[in-house]
Amino acid sequence: MTAMAHEPLTQEEVLLEGFLALDTPEGFRAELIEGEIVVTPPPDGEHEKYISRLVRQVIKQSRTDMDFSGNKGLRAKSGEACPKNHVVPDVTFAPLDLDLFAPAGSWMPCDGVAMVLEVTSTKPKADREAKRRCYARGGIPLYLLIDREASSATLFSDPEKDDYREHCTRPFGKALTLPEPFAFELETADFL
Repeated sequence: MTAMAHEPLTQEEVLLEGFLALDTPEGFRAELIEGEIVVTPPPDGEHEKYISRLVRQVIKQSRTDMDFSGNKGLRAKSGEACPKNHVVPDVTFAPLDLDLFAPAGSWMPCDGVAMVLEVTSTKPKADREAKRRCYARGGIPLYLLIDREASSATLFSDPEKDDYREHCTRPFGKALTLPEPFAFELETADFL
């Protein structure tokens, strides 16, 4: 009997395999962000209120009919020496005619995603920095950050490499323009 030699797994491969094998408690979500496994507890009611108000506006006012998914797993390119990022936005929007969500598995590529939304929670720094870089690397055209601590809404656009080249921040109570394919003024008065 001959033994077959196996190439040893890299640290990145071990991390990715361990992440994909995680069995998180019900309601919790796990993400692999820039080489770190992040487990988040279920959100509070205020967090969900912001999402509900925002999704309602997109469905009613967007120039392009949008599909949306809450907590959809996305695979995005990584920075140096990290396995592929596995991020879970609070909401993922895609044009309805692309029908991205039906054929997708647990983790889908970012291709075709029009915008992702994050509402800050217990670790706002991850939403402000690491996840922003992940979404830019994934080529997602728009990243909308609802920052509860700063009482503001920021739209990041024009992704290039590890970040977005443009951003526009408005305090809660002021409208924020969402460009094509949405093409409407997002009202934030409900967030006050």
